[in-house]
Amino acid sequence: MRGLRASSLLLCGVVLIQLLSVQIDAQRPKSTPWKTLSGFSPRVIARGGFSGLFPDSSLDAYNFALATSVGDAVLWCDLQLTKDGAGICFPDLTMSNASNVEFVYPKGQTTYPVNGVPTPGWFTIDFSLRALTNVSLIRGILSRSDRFDGNGYAISTVQTVNKEMKPQGFWLNVQHDAFYAQHNLSMSNFLTSASKTVIIDFISSPEVNFFRKIAGRFGREGPSFVFRFLEKEQFEPTTNQTYGSILSNLTFVKTFASGILVPKSYVLPLDDKQYLLPSTSLVQDAHKAGLEVFVSGFANDVDIAHDYSFDPVSEYLSFMDNGNFSVDGVLSDFPITASASVECFSHVARNATKQVDFLVISKNGASGDYPGCTNLAYEKAINDGADVIDCSVQMSSDGKPFCLSSIDLGSTTTVVQTPFRNRSTSVPELSSVGGTYTFSLTWSEIQTLTPAISNPFSGQYKLFRNPNERNSGKFLSLSEFLNLAKNSTTLSGVLISVENAAYLREKQGLDVVKAVLDALTETGYSNRTTTKVMIQSTNSSVLVDFKKQSKYETVYKVEETIRDILDSAVEDIKKFASAVVIGKSSVFPDSDGFVTGQTKVVERLQKSQLPVYVELFQNEFVSQPYDFFSDATVEINSYITGVGINGTITEYPFTAARYRRNPCLASKETPSYMAPVTPGGLLEVVSSASLPPAEAPNPVFTDADVTEPPLPPVTAKAPTSTPGTPSTTAPPPSGQTRLTLSLLLSVFAMVFASLLLM
Repeated sequence: MRGLRASSLLLCGVVLIQLLSVQIDAQRPKSTPWKTLSGFSPRVIARGGFSGLFPDSSLDAYNFALATSVGDAVLWCDLQLTKDGAGICFPDLTMSNASNVEFVYPKGQTTYPVNGVPTPGWFTIDFSLRALTNVSLIRGILSRSDRFDGNGYAISTVQTVNKEMKPQGFWLNVQHDAFYAQHNLSMSNFLTSASKTVIIDFISSPEVNFFRKIAGRFGREGPSFVFRFLEKEQFEPTTNQTYGSILSNLTFVKTFASGILVPKSYVLPLDDKQYLLPSTSLVQDAHKAGLEVFVSGFANDVDIAHDYSFDPVSEYLSFMDNGNFSVDGVLSDFPITASASVECFSHVARNATKQVDFLVISKNGASGDYPGCTNLAYEKAINDGADVIDCSVQMSSDGKPFCLSSIDLGSTTTVVQTPFRNRSTSVPELSSVGGTYTFSLTWSEIQTLTPAISNPFSGQYKLFRNPNERNSGKFLSLSEFLNLAKNSTTLSGVLISVENAAYLREKQGLDVVKAVLDALTETGYSNRTTTKVMIQSTNSSVLVDFKKQSKYETVYKVEETIRDILDSAVEDIKKFASAVVIGKSSVFPDSDGFVTGQTKVVERLQKSQLPVYVELFQNEFVSQPYDFFSDATVEINSYITGVGINGTITEYPFTAARYRRNPCLASKETPSYMAPVTPGGLLEVVSSASLPPAEAPNPVFTDADVTEPPLPPVTAKAPTSTPGTPSTTAPPPSGQTRLTLSLLLSVFAMVFASLLLM
């Protein structure tokens, strides 16, 4: 009853997905583009339910899989037998990795030979079904959240899962028939008996002898038999052949099975650097032999081939919509992503009509794929469908404006490996640690530096971006960037970010505002109407200065994570900005990896006619709260259709641009796998004892946070000073005075000048 209670909590109001959406009819449409054996769309098979989030084989995992997947989703059950012959759904022979059995029965560990290898553990064959009622399911993969381990999910029998879920498809996997036979437990007898009350659609096993034993027991209307291939070098226990050897004789497999289940590498192998190799002919060969091909190993929260740019949808599409073949089904821990890939993103052309309107703005170009602010990053962003490409303007010592994500060369180049590292200085106004700053090198010197790709998740998570291209590309001057954008036929605008303007004027004698305006004029943007120019800054004084000298759009970036914004602050922003950038957590605040709710910041800004762009969107699953199921597309969807933001600022423009074209957004009834998540809904399923600790609330953004004094005049730099030497004078004001001071001083200057002319 513990599992049923937890499951009812999940279904009460359907707290995780806004199921104003509907499940698509379970009838599987047959359409000509599918190159599956049957011509139908590939099946979505939920391994242990939605096991990427909930404990594998828990009723909540099964329930949520059905609630967020295509209507004919197949529920996968790893079938194990108990001491008294009951069939349960549990991911492995041994139980300690996915349950609390070792705490309930601390003396229950035994050792048995499994495929000839002595294996210690808590085995299902040592416990009766009654004894297992005291055992609860927990996460089986340590990198996943343990917040649901305290929910007391019960281990369920095959009959319970079938009765409670009533799935359109039910798949039983028999991984160790020979092991159970050695202990006088018969899988074939259990399956024969269970089939009288349970509709079993698929049965799989990696053991040939198992299929020989069950042959003829189910009749012509019985389940489909699927032979499961393990790693190629492993030996199949019956034939004593390797699975790689059996693979070369598919006609033999066809004598006892109608399909095969293979790891991803059987179809799309990888090289030793984790890049894709050319696809094998396995799918075509199996189809010629009359065998369906199902592929295992899909999960959003694992490190996939670099070719996919950490995007699980791209991975699914490479197996089902590549122009050459389509697998017949995918076994996934995250069936929501598999479902959306099949129904929303397959057979959608790059030039397909946009179904939703928002700006896709790059962050240093496609900086998830190439070193940021290089020609390659910008070219890929344009090719990937970005509407706006961005340039974070930095200044060289000889006054050349160029694009680089940071004023510190150490974080974006290999400068530390060059003699220029000797120019490292300490600048307290910019950083608490020393750095080699752009204003310490000339533009010609900077051009000799090698770019370095950003790897924000390489330390703790060991996730590395596109290592083959980690030092590729060349840096662009602002003029080169503007000309690149001007020559594009698909871009609608450019975004130029300006920071540290006051410091550069006062301490380095560099006027970044003038440099930007001059570059725009020189490249023809001052008279250009087809390409929109947006100037972004976290400093109101910078935007006020641009607004006085030009008619370009100005975008104010709120650097802080905020929970709300005062109306007076919004009114102040409107005096100098036409749009606002905020961080993701200012929309969906989070705690310990879980979204805790939704703010009204976007609503307040849009109510005052200020478009809202949100950053930073990244494909890496560790960049997203658990609520978005380790899927960048689910996250984007929740911000676009759930909140209605006006643009995404992303290091992976392709993912956002592809999202806009998916036809599911145009459906009269939004399917469940394309519905936005309910903010804070996931925490409602966590037991009170497992909730993350409360955190201090984020601040409210006030007008005092907006306002700053005007930018200081350019101070000529003393010829003997060393670039970046700390100054003993006080740093510029922090921006805590009112904006009206900046505006009034500007007005006073104009009035004073007019009086002198009288």
